[in-house]
Amino acid sequence: MIQINLKDAQEQLPELVRAAMRGEEVVIVADGTTGKELVRLAPIGKQHARKAGSAKGLFTMSEDFDDPLPDFDEYQ
Repeated sequence: MIQINLKDAQEQLPELVRAAMRGEEVVIVADGTTGKELVRLAPIGKQHARKAGSAKGLFTMSEDFDDPLPDFDEYQ
């Protein structure tokens, strides 16, 4: 694990990002107690392919979903 203070991290950011991309744990400490971890993310463009209809059956909408709201009666 790499733990580094914020001032030093600003100077070494490219190296820290490369370390996180390799899977190393990198923690940047701001005031000696508060830390933030750099984590590896999926590269842009390498996301999973979307599939139409993949959420079918996961949620339902009420029958009156698109009925006018009583609060807006005066605007009709």
